[in-house]
Amino acid sequence: MSDNIIEGVQPPKIQYRTDVFEGPLDLLLNLIAKNKIDICDISITDLIDQYLEQVRIMQEIEEMDVESEFLQMASRLVYIKSVMLLPKYEEEAEELKKELTGQLIEYQLCKEISKKLSKIICFDYYTKLPSKMNFDTTYSRSHDPQDMVKAYISAVGRGKAKLPPPRDAFSGIVSRKIVSVSSKIITVMRRLRSGSSVKYGELFEAAEGRSELVATFLAVLELVKGKRVRVEGDGDSAEVRMI
Repeated sequence: MSDNIIEGVQPPKIQYRTDVFEGPLDLLLNLIAKNKIDICDISITDLIDQYLEQVRIMQEIEEMDVESEFLQMASRLVYIKSVMLLPKYEEEAEELKKELTGQLIEYQLCKEISKKLSKIICFDYYTKLPSKMNFDTTYSRSHDPQDMVKAYISAVGRGKAKLPPPRDAFSGIVSRKIVSVSSKIITVMRRLRSGSSVKYGELFEAAEGRSELVATFLAVLELVKGKRVRVEGDGDSAEVRMI
């Protein structure tokens, strides 16, 4: 028995250490960085062996299950490598390679952004200092003078529409004489009491304004409807008589 081995003491178990990767894209980016390869010009042949070796190490670590997405990426890389070996599938291999490169670039950008955000964000709050912005308030557009005049007139018109109307606008309403129908009924009956009849047109001769004309006409209609007077004849010869 070797002098270095103490009786009853088990030798230490060999342990593997590997980086913790968030997913297969994270592992590929790590391999690209270690090999100093341009992400836009990746070599599937160089990466696939290292990727498979890393997956194998992950499988050998005790009590560590390799997620299915790592195995799916491994089969995807193997397929791309197989297609690249067949000349008639050269275009398909190029498309598959471009698709993988695009995903790696997008994932790399997301990692860079998350790294920047991790400095200013936490689970409880999010803060962002206001950005300094310089605004140029100089009006640099040019307009046709006629358009400016039309805009001014339109703006002035909208302003005047909000003002109360002037007193002159109410002059035709306030100063107009209002004549009631009942007052004209009394007037017509008085005219008829002085005589047995009166010319229909004479009832309107003394009328002043449209309001009095309308009131006189409605008064005659009310008297006829109430069978207190009747209208005989037509045209200028028409007469109003009491019943």
